[in-house]
Amino acid sequence: MKLSPVILWFRHDLRLQDNPALSAAVARGGPIIPVFILDRAGEGSWPPGAAACWWLHHSLASLDGGLRAHKSRLVLMRGDRLDALRTLVRETAAGAVYWNRRPEPVATAHDQRVAANLAADGIEVKTFGGALLFEPQAVANQAGHPFRVFTPFWRHCRALPVEAPKRWRARDLPAPARWPRSLTLDGLKLLPAVRWDAGLTRTWQPGEKGAQARLRRFTAGELDTYAEGRNRPDREGTSRLSPHLHFGEISPRQVWAAVRRQEKKSPSLPPGRAVQAFLGEIGWREFAGHLIHHFPATPREPLRAEFTWFPWRKNAAALRAWQRGCTGFPIVDAGMRQLRHTGWMHNRVRMIVASFLVKDLLIPWQEGAKWFWDTLVDADLANNTLGWQWTTGCGADAAPYFRVFNPVLQGKKFDPDGAYVRRWVPELAPLRANFIHAPWETPPEVLARAGVELGTTYPRPIVDHRLARAEALAAYEQMKQLCG
Repeated sequence: MKLSPVILWFRHDLRLQDNPALSAAVARGGPIIPVFILDRAGEGSWPPGAAACWWLHHSLASLDGGLRAHKSRLVLMRGDRLDALRTLVRETAAGAVYWNRRPEPVATAHDQRVAANLAADGIEVKTFGGALLFEPQAVANQAGHPFRVFTPFWRHCRALPVEAPKRWRARDLPAPARWPRSLTLDGLKLLPAVRWDAGLTRTWQPGEKGAQARLRRFTAGELDTYAEGRNRPDREGTSRLSPHLHFGEISPRQVWAAVRRQEKKSPSLPPGRAVQAFLGEIGWREFAGHLIHHFPATPREPLRAEFTWFPWRKNAAALRAWQRGCTGFPIVDAGMRQLRHTGWMHNRVRMIVASFLVKDLLIPWQEGAKWFWDTLVDADLANNTLGWQWTTGCGADAAPYFRVFNPVLQGKKFDPDGAYVRRWVPELAPLRANFIHAPWETPPEVLARAGVELGTTYPRPIVDHRLARAEALAAYEQMKQLCG
């Protein structure tokens, strides 16, 4: 009996290896029709930002190339996902639609709508996990409630088995007798009309091959010093796997397994320290997915309800200075300029710039989250939300609001030689390390010799950090009084 085709719906799982939906489609038999549907309206209030669209364009090109190497191809569509799938079913006489689930609440709601309608049409629907190590609905505390603190969450998860990644044995994928209509990749209009993406192109290699290459470089090199190097933005001490994980070009199970393999065969690794530090960061990614699944309002509302009373300020000029990397605080400006140029920022610096926005400037965290969403190539709704609410103090297991990062001390501690600032704030490059993180405290003759003129070649600080910290703490006390 000839099997009807199965539609393999790709979303944030743009890979062939360790792809549960693909493996199931191959095991089912019959022609496989891979499809990607660009549904901006279906993303609710969070359609992909400009940097993420750039990445998506190149990742789809990579996926299509991988499929064509196996005598298949990627069908591209745009519009409402249910309408697109129904159109594809009619054109191909497909009898099944398979896809991998996503943890975001909007995606979950749309998945349920699509699955119910397709099932009513008589179409077989199967969905699979794969975006996370552990499905959020399967993880709960002893009372059966979602975790809100990371340490017990991760302790619970570490007691669960991590399934080994499933390797798909490369072979030609069965193709339909006739391929359905497809848009061209350029027809999705993901690339910017005015090309600002040169820095992204020089920095990244989107796609499954790029993800695997990045993982190999990390496990063979940076992992050895990860425990110490992950807080140093002046070094290549982090994995830089976040955009690859976000777009599903590599699975968390593949990363987990590779790190464990390296731990066993590398005598240079400190016993458990580097590996546990890195796997802990994978744990935070899991925690973010857990939180957004169980608390779907958090991308816009604080998890801790008392922060709805916080006396935030509107300051368009200060927000614009922060976005442009012109605050007068070198470590903050370096991070924001790195973000604009590469679509990425070192995690330590993300905490510094976030603290500066919500505590030195008293600008709502949602403004920072929106800017990161538009400019990060790894803009992930769960991780972005967790990071901003953690720094603000209004989320799960959050840092207390009164923990205010001093940008000068942070710069001196984590960029002690000033190399990071020199790279991204080149107008300060001639300054020695003991001056570069606080140019306004530098003797005038030293500034003159370096060619630095505050207010002209580099901005003066837009706030006095000492006073700003006092105002932030006063605002926090005001919030506590208002919410009683």
